[in-house]
Parts: sequence; structure tokens; C-alpha cells
Amino acid sequence: MIPFNRPYTTGRELTYIEEACRNMHLSGDGVFTRKCHHLLERDIGSCKALLTHSCTASLEMAALLLNLAQGDEVIMPSYTFVSTANAFVLRGAVPVFVDIREDTLNLDENLIEAAITPRTKAICVVHYAGVACEMDAIMAVAGKYGLAVVEDAAQGIRSSYRGKPLGSIGTLGCLSFHETKNAISGEGGALLINDARLVDRAEIIREKGTNRSRFFRGQIDKYTWIDVGSSYLPSELTAAFLLAQLEDIEELTRRRLSIWTAYHEWAAEHEASGLVRRPIIPTHCGHNAHLYYLLLPSLSRRQAFIASMKESGVLAVFHYVPLHSTPAGMKYGRAHGSLDVTNRISDRLVRLPLWVGIESQFDTVLAACDKGLADAASEQVAD
Repeated sequence: MIPFNRPYTTGRELTYIEEACRNMHLSGDGVFTRKCHHLLERDIGSCKALLTHSCTASLEMAALLLNLAQGDEVIMPSYTFVSTANAFVLRGAVPVFVDIREDTLNLDENLIEAAITPRTKAICVVHYAGVACEMDAIMAVAGKYGLAVVEDAAQGIRSSYRGKPLGSIGTLGCLSFHETKNAISGEGGALLINDARLVDRAEIIREKGTNRSRFFRGQIDKYTWIDVGSSYLPSELTAAFLLAQLEDIEELTRRRLSIWTAYHEWAAEHEASGLVRRPIIPTHCGHNAHLYYLLLPSLSRRQAFIASMKESGVLAVFHYVPLHSTPAGMKYGRAHGSLDVTNRISDRLVRLPLWVGIESQFDTVLAACDKGLADAASEQVAD
């Protein structure tokens, strides 16, 4: 079976982990963590980057930094991973789910203003598939109403909007280094801070509510508990693995883009025949080839396609169950509008395997895709 994802290593990960062991510093914020921070700040342009043990942790830190309280509202898409909403629900806030665009599958910026109420405190955008939301319009609405903007850029490292790296545009940005992402550390994430006024408190929240970071910099003679917080640091072993990935992120992105382009060129004929719709990338968005998806005409055809691919030995998968339709989404959040696009897209989208190294098996994958589309088209199930 050709898997949907296969983690890629550069060859330096174990060397760096061995070095971390020799340094006798395995807990967080050692030399490898600092090197990762430097690379992220240099490449993304945020005033501060802080590694975390997951993107979920970064989102939770963002919610704490925004001082959300019971009943506050955060506007976000429903077509996203549960962590996007969970981070704010944990603070007592209400996710307000807004529909997505037909083209990029990102939060529809034209629907945000109508969803704002006196309780709205923030907008959380999700850059789906590493393709940017329309950040100029979103930041304008946020500025008009005094709202913070959190960029869930879990899929967005090395992507950009009008030349600006994703994660650097909003108040806060959140990255993921889960093993399915473009740069990986098994589990891992980073909080990107673009408002310098939040840096000191972010360090405190990340260090269990203490001013421990200032202590280790020699700025105070002892540290103590001064705010809410939790243990959001990754270990040095995680940071050592990640450093090897970040050092090669340009080459990793180049190879992924090559695979993405090959898929896109293959799918053009099938799109012209009406069997699929390909991803749409606005010209002002620089994407990172995080994933390649197809939109089939119906749920039944998508299911037939996935089944056929599996029979051919290639794993293709669907993506999110819209949060507004889930038990927790209905309990803790509310939908603004009918979310018609979200509902239709979620039934039709299928993701194809995309990982560095799949190039050697790509002919097999495309042959399976051809057969899958033919089998799906021949299905007699009513659409």
C-alpha cells in the first residue's frame, strides 16, 4: 500500500539528537530550541517565535494571550481541525462558524462583518492547504472593530500572501510540525508573536505562568509564579529533530511543489471532462504544496474513488467533518448562516498522497487515480 503520508528525514536528525544528549540538556529551551527560534524569526519576520509541543498548544496560548472570557466570541471557519475551536472553547469562548469560499476553501472574508456581535473578540483564520486567506480584507474588518486576528497556519510554513509569510500578518500565528506537515518533529508547533507587547506574557504563559525565561537570561535573581500558564515547551530532542528539517525547508518545499504540479497537470484533462475540480490558487498567494485535493461531483463518487484507490494499493482520504455539524460544535459553538459551501465541499473533497519520496512511485499513483475516476464515473449510485 502506498501510504497517504510518509515522514521524511534529512539525515541530520539523529546527529542533532545525539548532540543534544551529549550537551546533557534534554528539557526545553536549550541550544537547539534557540536555533529553531532564530530560523523562524528570520524567515517569517515575527518579532518572536516560541516552539511548543503542538500547534494545538500554540492556539491555546493564543487564547490565553487574548484574555478571552466566558461568552466571548471568536469567528472562524467550520471546515478545520478541532484544535482551532477547542483552544478557544477551553477559555469559555464561543466559536462562531462562518462559511468558506468556493475557490480556496478558506474563510469567506465577505461574511465576517455580518457575524460580528458586541461579544466578538477575535477572528481566527485557517490557511487551508497552505493557501492564504484574503488577509487584507480580514485585517481591515478586524481593525474597524478592534478585533485580534489569529492565523491558524498549521499548514502554512513557507506560504505567503502578497509576499508576506503566513503567520506574520495577524496578531498571532500558529504553526504545526506534526509528522503530516511540510517540516516535522513528530509532534510540535510554534507560536508566532507579531505584537511586541505580547512577547513577555507569552514567555510566562509558556513557562507554566512563571518568569523563568527572564531568570535564565539573568534579568532577575529568582523566578516565581506570576500568571496563568501551562507546560507548552517541547523537549530539546524534539527541537533537535526540527532544526534539521527547518535547515532544509527550502528544498523540501521545492520537492513538494514539484509533486503538486505533477498532480495539477495530470488532473487538468479530468477537470476539462467534468470529472473533478482542481485546487484554485490566487495569483497573489504563494503556496507550499502542503496537500493536493480533488473535488468530485458528489459524495457517492468520492466514496467510490477512495474505494477504487484502496483496491489499487494507494491510500487517498477525505478531510474534515465540519465542526458545526459535530456534537461538540453544536454544544459549544454556533453557525452563522447556512454554511452551504462548507457542507458541499466536505462531502466531495478527497486528498491524494503527497510526501517527499513518492516521486519514485508516482506513475503507480496516477494510474490508480485514472482508474479511480473511471470507476467513480461509472457508479450507478444516485448523486
